[in-house]
Amino acid sequence: MDTQKATLHRNAARIEEVLRRHKLAVFVQGGVMTPRFVTFHMRIRPGTRVTAITRLDEEIALALNARTVRIYRKGSLIHVEAPRERSAPVRLEPLCAGLGELPPFTAVLGVEETGAPLLLHLPAPDVAHCLIAGTTGSGKTALARTILTSLARFNRPDDLGMILIDPKGRNFGLPRTFPHVAAVMSEPEAAARHLMSMVELMEARDRAGRNRPLLILAVDELADLLQSGGKPVETALTRLAQRGREAGIHLLACTQRPTAALIGSMKANFPTRLVGATAGADEARYAAGMAGSGAEKLEGKGDFLLIVRGRAIRFQAAWADSRPDAAETGKEQSA
Repeated sequence: MDTQKATLHRNAARIEEVLRRHKLAVFVQGGVMTPRFVTFHMRIRPGTRVTAITRLDEEIALALNARTVRIYRKGSLIHVEAPRERSAPVRLEPLCAGLGELPPFTAVLGVEETGAPLLLHLPAPDVAHCLIAGTTGSGKTALARTILTSLARFNRPDDLGMILIDPKGRNFGLPRTFPHVAAVMSEPEAAARHLMSMVELMEARDRAGRNRPLLILAVDELADLLQSGGKPVETALTRLAQRGREAGIHLLACTQRPTAALIGSMKANFPTRLVGATAGADEARYAAGMAGSGAEKLEGKGDFLLIVRGRAIRFQAAWADSRPDAAETGKEQSA
């Protein structure tokens, strides 16, 4: 038995021993290892109270020599999730290489708790626009780069265009060089003018019954843009959020300050949320659009929740390498 398997078996035995000391009839029947976490699956005998297990989280963490564990029920099993001693990054390029062909306009997010790739199909009715929220260090801008890079990798510039609003002028990084990018703006005045032209384009597409090529409007920091651009920017973004999907225009907006005032009238138009670590439960509720998501307990550095149809799916965001693979792929596809 290799060292990794021996460690997993030893830790499973430690969990069972803690529960036996409290006279709880539980046994570990398997588990899964992801780049950031190890999750043990436990079966309990009928009549065992779940709360009797969840309140032992600190004792189990101590037994596993982990800083914390997360205990939750899913289906008929109880799961104990512990961070790995040495986490492994999820690289976007190898992940994409193993996927083969994807449906058009489908982004790669990372890997979910089972280790399976997690994808997001932008034109789906449940998606429309994406809000990426999380505190500094959560990895929200890196996730936006991953989404843009994966879209560029699998779609030709003739089919997919990108407009980037980057107030700091540096956060989008490599995607700024993609052939898919029609414009990059950092100044609030230029961003406001372009947003208004996007509204005009949306209305023209509506009249013509046209919604292609698909356009992604990516905003690195939504709060900064709204604050600097004022009412005209807010009005334009709200109209794009309300009617953009039918015209093939999708918003990808990042924010580290998810508040009710910020999201405001656009709340209903962001049915899909990508939520990283937040500063507290209130921020988690605003970011996720639902209570009890647990975003305030996420680990940061790419540990995210995909919120869709009132369901939270935890995943580790893939990391887009700094190599120009995706940009070069887009050029080859368009040739």
